[in-house]
Amino acid sequence: MAEQERMVEAILFASAEPVTVSELNARLPHGAEAAEAVQLLRKRYEGRGVSVVRVGEAWAMRTAPDLGFLMQKETVETRKLSRAAIETLAIIAYHQPVTRAEIEEIRGVSVSRGTIDQLLELGWIKFGRRKLTPGRPVTYMVTQEFLDHFGLESARDLPGLKELRAAGLLENRPPPG
Repeated sequence: MAEQERMVEAILFASAEPVTVSELNARLPHGAEAAEAVQLLRKRYEGRGVSVVRVGEAWAMRTAPDLGFLMQKETVETRKLSRAAIETLAIIAYHQPVTRAEIEEIRGVSVSRGTIDQLLELGWIKFGRRKLTPGRPVTYMVTQEFLDHFGLESARDLPGLKELRAAGLLENRPPPG
């Protein structure tokens, strides 16, 4: 197992993108147990400067969250999103898979093609399955890259209303109406 663990460690370390267990198994010698090796690595890296983290259905090596400030100089790439883009991204993250019409209904205003294009270009959203409704509209979903960028294992890890209110990001009173 030690040799398999070393191989998995090398693959995760060298990979810029998260790697699934099936991809690891495809690269390892026949009969290797990638899932077990990942779990052993995860334990070994606990409390270290880097950690083995789950990103969606894949695994990656990332800087420990408490040491992220050390990497800021290297990773500063400011790209401001418009309020419309932020709202659209949040709606997609919380309501996925969601159609453009559903986004517009939730926001109360139309969504420009440029907003969707910007989020697609960033790699934070992707096309989902078409809805089985008249017109078969396309749906949108967040990507692994979105989850990775925001340090989430899955969209279920997004904060709920209680956490958002506690952080002062939502008003504590219900909206008028």
